[in-house]
Amino acid sequence: MGLLTNATAALFLSIALGHLIGRLRIGPVQLGGVCGTLFVALAIGQLGVTVSNDLKNTAFALFIFALGFSAGPQFFVNIRSGWRYGIFSLIEVVTVLALVALATVMFGFDAGTAAGLFAGSATESAVLGTAAEAISRLGLDAAEAGRLEANLATAYSVTYIFGLVAIVVFITQIAPLILKVDLAEEARKLGEKLGSGDTDEYEPGLPALVGRAFRAGPVAGSTVGEFERSRHNFVTIERLKRGRDIIEAGRDTVIEADDILFLLGRRQSIITAQDKLGEEVPVPNGGNVPITSLDLVLMRKDAFGLSVSQLRRAAGPELQRGVFISGIRRLDRAIPVLPGTILQQGDILTLYGTEAAVTRAAKELGHKLPPTDQTDFVFLGLGIVVGLFIGGLSFKAGALDLTLGTGGGALIAGLVFGWLHMHFPRHGTLPVPAIEFMKDFGLSAFIACVGLSAGPDAIRLIAEYGLQLPLLGLLVSALPALVSLFVGWKLMKIEAPILLGAIAGQHCSTPAITALVSQSKSGIPVIGYTVTYAISNVLLPLMGPVVVGMASALQ
Repeated sequence: MGLLTNATAALFLSIALGHLIGRLRIGPVQLGGVCGTLFVALAIGQLGVTVSNDLKNTAFALFIFALGFSAGPQFFVNIRSGWRYGIFSLIEVVTVLALVALATVMFGFDAGTAAGLFAGSATESAVLGTAAEAISRLGLDAAEAGRLEANLATAYSVTYIFGLVAIVVFITQIAPLILKVDLAEEARKLGEKLGSGDTDEYEPGLPALVGRAFRAGPVAGSTVGEFERSRHNFVTIERLKRGRDIIEAGRDTVIEADDILFLLGRRQSIITAQDKLGEEVPVPNGGNVPITSLDLVLMRKDAFGLSVSQLRRAAGPELQRGVFISGIRRLDRAIPVLPGTILQQGDILTLYGTEAAVTRAAKELGHKLPPTDQTDFVFLGLGIVVGLFIGGLSFKAGALDLTLGTGGGALIAGLVFGWLHMHFPRHGTLPVPAIEFMKDFGLSAFIACVGLSAGPDAIRLIAEYGLQLPLLGLLVSALPALVSLFVGWKLMKIEAPILLGAIAGQHCSTPAITALVSQSKSGIPVIGYTVTYAISNVLLPLMGPVVVGMASALQ
C-alpha cells in the first residue's frame, strides 16, 4: 500500500487504470478516460492520499487554455454569424441551470453537489475546475470547502455516466423515433442535396482524387476549357500525349482525335466523364503530373459563407484549374467536402493538385500552415500567465465579488490567443497533437487530483442521495436535448442529421457525435456539431461559478 499512498504514483495509476476502464464500451456508449480516471481516483483516495493544490491548479490551467486555444477561431466566428445553431447552446445552459436550481430547492443540495450535477449531466468536465475554484472563494473553512469539493467530484462521477447514456441514446435512438426518420436515409438525401454525387462521401476506402488516362474519342475537336466546363470544372486535363510528344494542356488547347488525355479530378467525376471519352489506357510515360497537398487557414473574407462549389465558381477558371479541396477541418474535426458545404473563417482546408496550382490558390485563400511540430513555449507560457492575470481581476456588484478565476481567465486567454494564431499562424505554433495532449493530460491529471482528495467522502454522498443523483443525471441530460429537438424541428425546420449533430454539440459530447456519425453512415451531422460545440465549450465552463453562487443562495 505504500506505493499507492505516494501522490505521484497514485496520480499516474489513476490516469492509467482510468483510461483502461474508459475503453470499455456498452453498445454505443463508451465511458471515456476522464470519467474512468475519476472512478479509479475516488477508489484510491479511500487510502487517504493527499495531492498538492498547486498541481491540480496547474493541470487545470493547462487544460482550459488548450481548450480555449483550439476553440477560439470557431468561437468568435460563430458568435458573429452562427446563432442559427448557437441558440441550442443557450437552450442547454438555461435549461440545465433551471433544472439544477429546481433540484437544489427540492432536495437541499449543497453548492458542491449542485455543481457536480450540472457538470455531469451536461457531460462537461471543465465545469469541475471552474466550480471548484468558486467553492474555494466562498470563504469557508478548509474542512467545509473540502467537503463541498468532494461532493462536487462524487456528484459528477455518478451523474456523468447517466448523462452520457441519456444523450447518446436520445440522439441515436429516441430522437429518430420522435422525428419518424431513418437517419442513414436522411443523411443520404441531404448529402445528395449538398452535391454528394460529385464526391466520394460514402466510399471512404477509395481515394477521392485520382489521375487516369483516356483516348480523346468523342471530345476531339473541342478545347480543353470546353471539356472542363462541361464537367463543371471537377475534372482537369493536365497533359495530353500527341504522337510521341507530351504537351502541357492549356484551356485553349484544341483536342485532336488521336490524343491521349491525362485527367485529374474527383474519382466520381472522372467515372462520370469517361462516358464522354474514348477507351481508358495506361498513363503514358511522362503523363504523370507531380501532385502535392497543402494545409491552410481560410482567411479570404469574400469566401466566408460560400459553399465549396460557389468558391470554385468565384475563383474563376484559371485559379481553380488543377486544384481541389480534399479536406476540411473545423475544430479539429473533419467535415464532409461536398459542393454544398459552407465554408467558415478559420476552417483548415487541405488543397490537393499540381504544385503550381496549389501554391497559386493558397496565396488567394488564406495563410499557409507552417510545417512544424515544435511547440512555441513562449506563446504558451505567456498565454497562461495572461489568463491567470485576467482571472485574478474582480469587481464588486452589490454584495457579490465577481471574478472569472483561474479557469475562466485561462479560458478567455486561450480563446484570444487561438484567434491571434488563426490570423498569424507563423507565430505561436501549438501543433494539434500538442494541444490534444495538453487537453487530455491536463484534464486527466486535474480529475485525478480531485478524485484522490474527494475519495473518503464519496461513499457518504452516494449513500445519502441513493437513486436521486442517477435519475437526475438522466433527466437533466435529456430534457435540454428534447427542448432543442422541438425548437429545431418544429420552429427552425433544420434537417434531422444536422439538427441531431447540433444537439450533440450543445452537450459537448464526443461519444454522442461519434455514435451519430456511425448511425447515419455519414459525416454530415458534424456540420451542425462544430457550431454548438464551439459555443457550449466556452459557455458551460463559465457557468461553474454561477451554479456555485446560485446553490449557495438557494440553501
